[in-house]
Amino acid sequence: MESLAIWFANTLGEYVSREVVIFIISMIPILELRGGLLVASLLDVSIIKAIPLCIAGNIIPIPFILLFIKKIFKWMKNFKIFRGLIEKLENRAMSKSDSIKKGEFWGLALFVGIPLPGTGAWTGSLIAALLDIDIKKAVLAELLGVAIATIIMAIVSYGLLGALIG
Repeated sequence: MESLAIWFANTLGEYVSREVVIFIISMIPILELRGGLLVASLLDVSIIKAIPLCIAGNIIPIPFILLFIKKIFKWMKNFKIFRGLIEKLENRAMSKSDSIKKGEFWGLALFVGIPLPGTGAWTGSLIAALLDIDIKKAVLAELLGVAIATIIMAIVSYGLLGALIG
């Protein structure tokens, strides 16, 4: 993830400000807030500026995924070229859904909040949509998860990483 985040930072950094770079990185699946805060630290963006930008970038996709992903996937499955990819994404998301099924709200919040590979707001939103979790409950759980991820990644990116680099 780190090398992907740095590639995006270097590529986008030629065209937009550091702040816009971390905002965009925070919106990208896989990278999300985790990559945004990591890149913000590496680009010497203050934690006070970075946190709101990363949170905003990470939460903007949530309602769109929750509301529209099932319809988009259904439409895309009509095309042979996309069918295999969509089924793979659905199966991958559902294979990670056990922890969310058990405790719905807290399972989703922790799934989004604990920064492990394959977790985060994008996958959490996809799973919540596929499990038909109430949208209000899903949004609140994911906002809590983003807050948890923010605390963890701020410590890692600005605390531990800052101590190792600085």
